[in-house]
Amino acid sequence: MSTAPDLLLGLIGDNIAASRSPLLHTLVGRQNEMRVRYDRLVPPQMGMGFDEVFAHAQKNGYRGVNVTYPYKEVVCAHVRVDDPSVRAVGAVNTVIFGEDGPRGHNTDYSGFMAAYRNVRGAAVPGTVLMIGTGGVGRAVAFGLAGLGTRELRLMDRAPEKAEALAEALHSVAPDMKISIWVDPAKAAEGATGLINCTPVGMVGYGGTPLPRAAMKGAEWAFDAVYTPVDTQFLQEAEAEGLAVLSGWELFFYQGVHAWKLFAGLPLDEAALRHDLMTTGEVV
Repeated sequence: MSTAPDLLLGLIGDNIAASRSPLLHTLVGRQNEMRVRYDRLVPPQMGMGFDEVFAHAQKNGYRGVNVTYPYKEVVCAHVRVDDPSVRAVGAVNTVIFGEDGPRGHNTDYSGFMAAYRNVRGAAVPGTVLMIGTGGVGRAVAFGLAGLGTRELRLMDRAPEKAEALAEALHSVAPDMKISIWVDPAKAAEGATGLINCTPVGMVGYGGTPLPRAAMKGAEWAFDAVYTPVDTQFLQEAEAEGLAVLSGWELFFYQGVHAWKLFAGLPLDEAALRHDLMTTGEVV
């Protein structure tokens, strides 16, 4: 009996040993009676650069790959992006390999909007401070535009990245008030929503990007980090009475949307959510 998978997928990124994406796609495969193999492809561990790992996946039978930190912007040079909104985002986290070449998508963008609505319903985001304007930050910012955010404060250790994002956002949300800050505590004053889109707080990168005292008066907080789910940033936000939206929700919905691109098959979201929360690592 053949042991070859029905669907071969992968994740290209650094520091992804704790990623639950292999489990998510394995579980959805089981829902569809498919054998899914989902590999972690870590360029430094493979002794290759990103370009070589991407070419390896394209040439070796992968249906597609997810792409995570720090390669979501780098991969754009290797793919065709048909969706104008994703082109404006300037970051790709899902690639499909086809006969006409690799095509790029961004399920962080769509996944963030789905995650926000699942937790906050129709509530408007208000004035939002977002720390970190890299790949996931760009996707979240465009998601905020789609949710009707009227004022967005951006902060990044590399101000030129924040400036580039502001310029890109103006092309799709010309009426949004966008400002760039250097002091996170000052930027948080009067903000409704607080967002971390940096790696600070994830496994291997401890800490928080914003002092707890600066959270007072805000209504909600989102952390793109999901390993661990309960980051210091979210713990302190919850202690200050904010509604919290964990990176796990973004992880879940970006995975759901990626599966539809990879396989084009249905899935049971409630069952998948339950199984992810109760099943140990099986891959």
